[in-house]
Order: sequence, then C-alpha cells, then structure tokens
Amino acid sequence: MSKETTPVIHITSLTPLLPVIRSWEIYLQDQGRSQHTVKAFSGDLQLLASYLPPDQTIGAITTNDLNHYLNWLQNGRGVSCSPKSLSRRITSIKSFFRWLNKNAAILVDPAEKVLQQSVISPLPIILTADEQEALITVALKYRQSKKPDARPYTLLKLLLEIGIKKGECLTITPNHLELNSLAGPFLFIRYNNPAYRYKERKLPLSQDWVEAYQEYRNQYEVTDRVFPWSPRRLEYLLEDMGTEAGLSKHVSFDMCRWTSALNDWKAGVESDKIRQKLGISKIQWREISLKLKHLAENAT
Repeated sequence: MSKETTPVIHITSLTPLLPVIRSWEIYLQDQGRSQHTVKAFSGDLQLLASYLPPDQTIGAITTNDLNHYLNWLQNGRGVSCSPKSLSRRITSIKSFFRWLNKNAAILVDPAEKVLQQSVISPLPIILTADEQEALITVALKYRQSKKPDARPYTLLKLLLEIGIKKGECLTITPNHLELNSLAGPFLFIRYNNPAYRYKERKLPLSQDWVEAYQEYRNQYEVTDRVFPWSPRRLEYLLEDMGTEAGLSKHVSFDMCRWTSALNDWKAGVESDKIRQKLGISKIQWREISLKLKHLAENAT
C-alpha cells in the first residue's frame, strides 16, 4: 500500500484539530516534502485552528466554517493577506481535508466545495531567438579568440540547452557528467538532501556542448566543481555577454532557464518531458505550463 493511501492511525472525526495537524505534518515529511513546504502548510492549518473554537473536532468543521475563515483572513484579521498567500492557504486546507477524507478519518470533505483562488505571477522575461543567437555569437568570439576562452560558451550553452537552476549549476561536479555513454552524453543532476531526491534527473547533452566543455576543461582547472566560481561571478559573466551583445535585458540564470523551457515548448516537446527536464512537480507545472503557453502566444 502506498504512502498516499496509508490509513490515518488513531484519528477519527472526533479527534481535535490541533493533534491532527501534527500528524499531517509528519505525513508531509514522510512524503519527502521540503522543509519550507511543511512549515508553510502546517502554519496555514495552525492559523485555521486559532480561528476555530479550541475544542473543535475535525468532523465538525463545515464548508461554511472554512468560507468564514477565508473571509476573516481577507477582511477581519487586520493583517494583510496577499492573493498569493490566500491561494496557498486554500491549497493547504484542501490538501489537509482531502488527506483526511481519503483515509476515512472524515466521511465528507468540507473543503471540496471551497473555491480555489489561483494566482499567477507576472510572466518571466525570456530571450528571443535573435537574442540567443547574439549571445552565442559573443560567446563563440571568446571561444575562438587568439587566447581562447571557452568558459562563456560552455556556461551559456549549457543553460540554454537544459535549463538548470543556478543552484544546480553551481553544484555540478565532473562525476555528474557521463560523456561516453552509449545512449549519448548526459548530465546527472544530484541532490545531497534526501528530501529533494525527486528533483534528480538525467539531462541529455549535445555533442557541441561536450566539445566546448573539453576545451574549457583544458583551459581551466576543473576538479571539485565544473564551475568553481561564486554565484555572483557567473551572474556577471552572463550579464557581460548580454551587454556585449547589445541587449537591454540583464541576462540571468532564470532567464536562460525559462528560455530553454520555451524553446522546448515551441518545438512541440511533450509537456511531461519538459516538466521532468525542469525537475518540478506536477502541481508546479500547472502554473509554469500556463506561463509557457502565454509566452509562446506572445512570441507569435
């Protein structure tokens, strides 16, 4: 039996809300949720518990109770509740009561009919095809100069090809690269924290990048990390390439990540493959896929 369907032990409809919140917190930890997510979700439920009567049992909580609570958050608490915070708190409530209902602790899910208020943050800034070409041209100039420097090209090409995060890029070691695989070269994204094991993935690399990396490796001392510089130094490297290419945009890791995902989206790559490439959950993909759709529409 999977963790998702494991029955809730010693919890019934007559159990008070507060101890159940603690059980849910343990469940989230067992599911490998990040510490930030566990803290945020349990904090949202603690706030609900502070609003309801102290002896309120989980089986006595109704949809009206939850709607009154959400109205209090927005209009009666006296503390600003941003649309993004409200959306997350609704998600927390829905996840919590769905978990109880699936595990037969309560017969009716009071949060099922609570309306979700989704919030989509502004669209990210991406690089157009012409801007990507201009950046590659600048990087190639350094790679092919009298005193060759393949570092700008190796960094930029990697980010545009596989769209990894800055933190993931900074932790790449030579052992994470498999350049002689029969299935083709790839990069293995690894995490030391077991809670982030679901983000680990194998990302295919182009032969063009492999050739640039081999040049770069011969020019720089690559030992513990593939890019042994501070985050800010690498950020400056991207920004400097953007300036030399005549771009008004401040080129960043995040911009390259979104550009890589959008390139895949416009090329018709299967949605789940893009999601897995980015190393994000299906829940996160809902918002990101909407943004990619809007970005693709705006680009046409």
